[in-house]
Amino acid sequence: MTKLLWDQTSERTYETGVDHGVLFVQNSAGAYPLGVAWNGLTAVTESPSGAEASPLYADNIKYLNLMSVEELAATIEAYTYPEEFGVCDGTVAPYTGVLVGQQTRKTFGLAYRTQIGNDVEGTDFGYKLHLVYGCLAAPSEKAYATVNDTPEAITFSWAITTSPVEIPDLKKSAMITINSTKVDADALSDLEDALFGTVGVDARLPLPTEVMAFFSGTVSEVIPTEPTMSMNDITIPTITGVVYTINGETVSGIVTIQEDVMVVAYPDAGYKFPDVVDNDWYFEYSA
Repeated sequence: MTKLLWDQTSERTYETGVDHGVLFVQNSAGAYPLGVAWNGLTAVTESPSGAEASPLYADNIKYLNLMSVEELAATIEAYTYPEEFGVCDGTVAPYTGVLVGQQTRKTFGLAYRTQIGNDVEGTDFGYKLHLVYGCLAAPSEKAYATVNDTPEAITFSWAITTSPVEIPDLKKSAMITINSTKVDADALSDLEDALFGTVGVDARLPLPTEVMAFFSGTVSEVIPTEPTMSMNDITIPTITGVVYTINGETVSGIVTIQEDVMVVAYPDAGYKFPDVVDNDWYFEYSA
């Protein structure tokens, strides 16, 4: 055993900042297939609730405590937001530049990074990646004011609720946090390639099963095969570890198209694509 020591060199750590925000709109299959950069992100406030004790009494004593379910809410603040966030904020564009509000709000995922600093390296010490699933944005207030001698940019704010998702061997959760100073650098790099995209591969939000696979060392590399088309029938290859989609919907076998489509391939849980690979193919409908 050793004596406890406080405030040793390099152990005075702190957290600060928020950056690298990415929005992922969920598709009907429950996946988050296409990420877009969220510029102008100024704050993400995580607000857990629940996990409150409800005491039960018997035999004139406190018999036990029952804990309520813990939930995650958040507040997102930004100077601007991606155009793709409109469907998450209840806005639909029937025509380019024409926006209609009070529509059905889509579920989305969010990734962002916060910095870890210490007394030696400052904020270069490391960072945390925060992955949030099952988000729904509530209607928010937008205050427009006249420009005056002390002009300020409008800050947008959204209250977010979440629905937890399956986590392998654990209780459901809506958030995963990865500490860059603790995890394997290669596994973290593979995860960031998925989150932020690479040359030829779009950004996406891996589901928790795949996230865990990155750090358990069980991820295998696979190369997607290009689909083929005859007339208006697209033949989707069957490749272990590869999921093919059209308009965000998973497809397989022979698909008959009635319009121009983009087939996009994504790695399944436990697999990854090379850093440079072609994973989308455009097919034109022949009338």
